[in-house]
Amino acid sequence: MILLVLLASILISVVVVYQYKEQSEDYHTDRLERKEENIRTHITNVLNGRQNTWEIKTENIPYIFKEEVYSIAHVHKLQINLYDLDGSLLISSKANLKPNEEDKCINAEILNAISHGVEHRYVDKNVENGETFLSSYTYIKDKKSNSLAILNLPYLESDDFLNMELNEFLERLRYAFFLILLMAIGIAFLLSKFITKSLKTISDKINATRLEKRNQKIEVSDTSEEISTLVTSYNSMIDDLEESAIQLAKSEREQAWREMAKQVAHEIKNPLTPMRLTVQNFQRKFNPEDPEIQTKVDEYSKTLIQQIDTMSSIASAFSNFAKMPAQQNETLNVVNIVKLALDIFNENYIDFSAEEDEIIAKVDRTQLIRVVTNLVKNAIQAIPDEVSGRIEVNVSKTENQVLITVADNGSGISEENIDKVFEPKFTTKTSGMGLGLAMVKNIVENHNGTINFTTQKNIGTTFTVIFPKE
Repeated sequence: MILLVLLASILISVVVVYQYKEQSEDYHTDRLERKEENIRTHITNVLNGRQNTWEIKTENIPYIFKEEVYSIAHVHKLQINLYDLDGSLLISSKANLKPNEEDKCINAEILNAISHGVEHRYVDKNVENGETFLSSYTYIKDKKSNSLAILNLPYLESDDFLNMELNEFLERLRYAFFLILLMAIGIAFLLSKFITKSLKTISDKINATRLEKRNQKIEVSDTSEEISTLVTSYNSMIDDLEESAIQLAKSEREQAWREMAKQVAHEIKNPLTPMRLTVQNFQRKFNPEDPEIQTKVDEYSKTLIQQIDTMSSIASAFSNFAKMPAQQNETLNVVNIVKLALDIFNENYIDFSAEEDEIIAKVDRTQLIRVVTNLVKNAIQAIPDEVSGRIEVNVSKTENQVLITVADNGSGISEENIDKVFEPKFTTKTSGMGLGLAMVKNIVENHNGTINFTTQKNIGTTFTVIFPKE
């Protein structure tokens, strides 16, 4: 809108200047014609007047107008030159001044144009020193319409008055367009605010759209048809997205349970096979008369109990992962809790340090111990037998957070396994269900915390747990 106002002001100014220029040219042309007509009439009146005692012919023109030429020039405010039909100067109103050489004689081309033109008239135009001069040539005739002389009227196009009017008009136009420009800026600002207000609402809603949460629909009023269509399309997309999220969540849950069921079945089958073989072997070799029968029964029982304990451990692990105990947050000294968790380990290469003796936070005692023990246990298992182990556990704090780090010098995590570390049932060990780190992540997130790690192949891994203090 502002650009249109600027372009309109420039265009109108150009048109105005052009129009004034055309008007100026027409004004001077018409004015010269009027002056010429009036002077011819005046000259004719002098020729035919009673005071003229001279015979009306070309040779007597200087005598007839010896005094009158000045009077006529004074009355009409214009210089008058009279030439004979051959173009020689007869008399001029240039008082007591010697005429210029170019004024003594009319150019042959001009004479030819006057004599052969339809109107027997010619206007010559010259520009000197930035000023435009018009010079008209026409015949003076007697009563019988015979040509007596050639009347020449030099005319200076003075545009001072018109230029002053033009400047005044452009000045007023400038003020008017400045006022219109201010109005255009105000209207453009209000319009842009009105239009972008709805677009800003839509933009904020789109930026806040997430697959994992319930998204609100856009409700706007007093909008254009285009924005209304956009809002309708967005709201329709939200409905489709919500339906897709429900279906996706349902599919993921079903897939997770299928995978979990496969894992449980696989883990349970492992101890069942040796149990079956043990029972079959016992059945085949059972002899009540055998003097060592009691010893063999004890061995078979011990094997069965061991496998049953393994199955119980598997069931407990899956139960703990599927349903964590209710979180009981207490205001505790995290340093003491971590020390307590490390007491169950006999490895002498575990080194504990703390930034302060007392770092207070609101956490669940049991779950914090489980986090620490799982991380340290994984660190121990990550150290190869041929490497002299070193595990460093550290507790520190920031203004609002508690940090627990567990660093080892184990074999590290391979690049292809980095993204799978916290996945349930993922493990690189030959035994175990791969639920330890998944459970740790679950506990940490339930405390509104985060867990991350850095690792280098054959150098070691550092896990960092961050809890909020409150």
